[in-house]
Amino acid sequence: MGTSLKGRTIVMSGGSRGIGLAVLTAAAREGANAVILAKTDAPDPRLPGTVHTAVAAIEAAGGSAVAVVGDVRRETDVERAVTTAVERFGGVDICVNNASAIDLRGTEEVPLKRFDLMQSVNTRGAFLLTRACVPHLKRSDHAHILTLSPPLNLAPRWLGAHPAYTVAKYGMTLLTLGWAAEYGEVGIAANCLWPQTTIATAAVTNLLGGEGLGRRSRAPEIMADAAVAVLSRPPREHTGHTLIDADVLADAGITDLAPYGGGDRPELDLFVDPAR
Repeated sequence: MGTSLKGRTIVMSGGSRGIGLAVLTAAAREGANAVILAKTDAPDPRLPGTVHTAVAAIEAAGGSAVAVVGDVRRETDVERAVTTAVERFGGVDICVNNASAIDLRGTEEVPLKRFDLMQSVNTRGAFLLTRACVPHLKRSDHAHILTLSPPLNLAPRWLGAHPAYTVAKYGMTLLTLGWAAEYGEVGIAANCLWPQTTIATAAVTNLLGGEGLGRRSRAPEIMADAAVAVLSRPPREHTGHTLIDADVLADAGITDLAPYGGGDRPELDLFVDPAR
């Protein structure tokens, strides 16, 4: 898949479970280190897994990991996570903006508190973490920013569905495309990655669509494999893209997606239109 991730250090927001943990576990198999900034110091009955169990899973996969209990909305916590990466592993090679808040209600139903939460965690959190990582990314010879956010699909179907959430996720994408332009000359790649289908995480089954949607969703490992493929590429050769996991894998020669589950007709994710 390109340049090895062995010895590279990833700083990720979130990552206690789901897609984020799958990405870090897959990177650990390639020998990567991880620093996880997350609030999950104790388990939630609805969403099992903590930042500490995530560290254990990453280390079991062959990597080294450190948990930083904190909030991506708090600048001091973000700085502490980046400082931990530098002190423990000697620098930062990869920044992954994974943490995200979701509320799919319409404009009249979304409380202002939830609107503010989504903007703070999604857009502001991505900005805070990336800004803190950039001085160290500039010193890396394999610098990547990867944001888990969607392509900018401006179809009315999506613009009108849940504008508060949409602007929070599109904000992440716009920032990342901006960083690709801003830091391209210094060799920092910045790309977005989004699943073609819904992903079978606890959040999807417990909070969004139940077991039925879970059965029509692919496993988090599809995003993990796609992320490793993106992060393994030379940064100067691949930046400024909004990528879909299935397309990334197809470019890597993986076209049989059946092992990732989801059945014959998996549910398309938000912001993804059917192929014509």
